[in-house]
This record gives sequence, structure tokens and C-alpha cells, in this order.
Amino acid sequence: MLATAATAPLAAAPFLAGPAAAATRGVVGGARLAAGGVQAGAGAAALPGKLTARAWLVADHDSGEVLASYRAHLRVAPASTLKMLFADTLLDRFAPTERRTVTDADLAGVPSGSSLVGVRTGVTYTVEQLWLGVFLRSGNDAVQVLARMNGGVAKTVAEMQARAADLQALDTHVVSPDGYDHPGQLSSAYDLALFARHGLRDAGFRAHCATRTARFPAGGGRTRVIENTDRLLSGSSGVTPYPGLIGVKNGFTSSAGNTFAGAATRAGRTLIVTVLHPESGHNAVYGETAALLDWGFAQRSSARPVGTLVEALSEGGKKATAVPAPPYPGARRASSAGGGPDGWGMLGGAGGAVALAVGGAYAVRRRRTRQTPPGS
Repeated sequence: MLATAATAPLAAAPFLAGPAAAATRGVVGGARLAAGGVQAGAGAAALPGKLTARAWLVADHDSGEVLASYRAHLRVAPASTLKMLFADTLLDRFAPTERRTVTDADLAGVPSGSSLVGVRTGVTYTVEQLWLGVFLRSGNDAVQVLARMNGGVAKTVAEMQARAADLQALDTHVVSPDGYDHPGQLSSAYDLALFARHGLRDAGFRAHCATRTARFPAGGGRTRVIENTDRLLSGSSGVTPYPGLIGVKNGFTSSAGNTFAGAATRAGRTLIVTVLHPESGHNAVYGETAALLDWGFAQRSSARPVGTLVEALSEGGKKATAVPAPPYPGARRASSAGGGPDGWGMLGGAGGAVALAVGGAYAVRRRRTRQTPPGS
């Protein structure tokens, strides 16, 4: 998504992770994931050189083992990678063939400067087409329509926050369903890996994020071709497609910089990589993701993990035990002032046990379409 402003279309919920709360925050997934430096297990090969991302993580999709990480729980602006949580919350809520004729009210809350797929008032779309607009073009207009179908943005945000709590993604604070820049909208490399992993277990999610091109209604009975903005999948803008890539989601805003969660399968093994905020260039996030995927696939089975991706509580996961950990140096309270990761877009902290104001566990049990996890 392309965003430059931070004008919220709805009142943001209070952000509770200030300096006082940070001292009591713990770590989900293992104590080593709280450490500030690069974490790699004994027996691991040397990591790629010239990694510039502010945070990253490499994990095995099937086992959940975290093979290596850097600031896994650093809380940063996620940009459109947050749409993975949006999909994980709502994807199975409506039948793919359900239709919606879009009204002016449906699009009234789309933030200025958003990435758009081109949803138009008066045009009828299927739910399937709207989801293609979300996954391929990162369309905030499609997100807005689906949120309105779900009862509104505020309801959708609350359900996303509850889903994050169920997934034990405790670094995540949701302000809008599209990932647009808002004060206090935060996630982490660890949490985004959780969203990707659980999303890929859903057949519809996996199919959408692996789609390179699709036809989208253009009005008047016409359609046009839309292409996936994930350059590592589509091979656009000078990026070489990564062999075996199966998705998942990219993002960009002026505050978040470039963010990416990618997954690839090789020789029956699926890895997930999250890369947040490389220092330079729109393609750097893809180059660093590819390098980390190559590194992960080259690891021997004897390499020891540094942590684990926990399971959802509603799916039998054990509630993670919080391990006290200090915040990262230079932590800042969320603020609309300041640009980029040094402003509100980055809040230092080592993962964890912040109780966000959504209340209760994840109550809406999804009618998930399951398939065998990829690579197994």
C-alpha cells in the first residue's frame, strides 16, 4: 500500500504498551527471541551478509521451529502485511460467490493515498473478486467493502485483535484492517510469521496469495487484468521470481518502509521468512527474503532452533509462558509525529504479554477450509 498521511477514518483504541507496560512484557516463542542481536542455533551455517532489515525471522512452516532471527519481537509498523491477519479473521466469513453492489458509503472510509484495486460504486463484485483485490493489489478499497459487509471497520478491528490474541500474536495492536499508517498500529516479525503460518493452512488463503494474475471487474460488464504486487512471486520490477514461492504478502508505507512475509517450498519442506524495513530500495526486501530462504533451505537437520512459532489457543495450542525481557534501547511511545521507523512506526520491545483492550479469547470460531499443510 502507498500511504503518506496518518489520518484515521475511525477513533483509535488506546494503545497500552507504554514504558510502564514494557517492563512487564514477556516473550512468546522462547527467551532467545528477545535478544537484540542475530540469533542462530548451534550447527547453523553462516548467515547471509549485508542484511539491513530492522527485524527478520526464518521459520519452518510445519514444525514451527524458528531457525534464526533478528529482533523477532521488535514492534514496528506492519503496512499491508497486516492484511494477512485481516484475511485470517474474515476469509471464511462469506461464501466466495456472495455478491455485493458497492455504494458510496462502502468506500467512504478509505484513507487518502491508499493502494487501490479500483473498486467502483454501482458495480457488483463477488466476495472472491474482492479477496483477489486484497491479496493481489493490496486494495484498501476492497478491504473497506469486506469490513463493511462484516458489520463495519470498528467491529472488524476488534475481531482482528481478538484473533491476534488467539494466535498469541501479542506484539500486534490493530487500529485499521488494512495496515495503513496510524499511530499505535504495530506488529513484529514474529507475529507476522504466525499470521502467515496459520493463513497458509487455509486452502483459500493459500490459493489467493499464490495467484499471480486475475481478471477484475472494470464496470460496464468489462474486466481487466490485475497482477500480484509481490515481486518475488510475479517477477516484476527487475526482481527474479523465487523458485517454489507460495506467497504470502508484501507491504509499503512511508512510515513502515518495505515489509514482507514470504513462504517457499523446496524438496517437501516449507519455510516462512519475514523481513521488515530494509535500509534502501524497494527491491531490498525481496533480495533479503530470498537470501534468508536460501540460507534456511541449506540448513542441515542438526541445526538447532532458537525458538518456536506457537499454536493458536482455539486450535489446541498451549498458552505461551511469558519470559520477562527488557525493552530494546531507544523505545518510543507511539506518536503521529516523526517519520519512518524512528517515529511512531517503531516501538522497541521484546515481544509479548501485553493485555490489549479487546477482552476475552477469540470467540468467533472460523469455518476453516483445511488442507494438508504445505510441504508435508
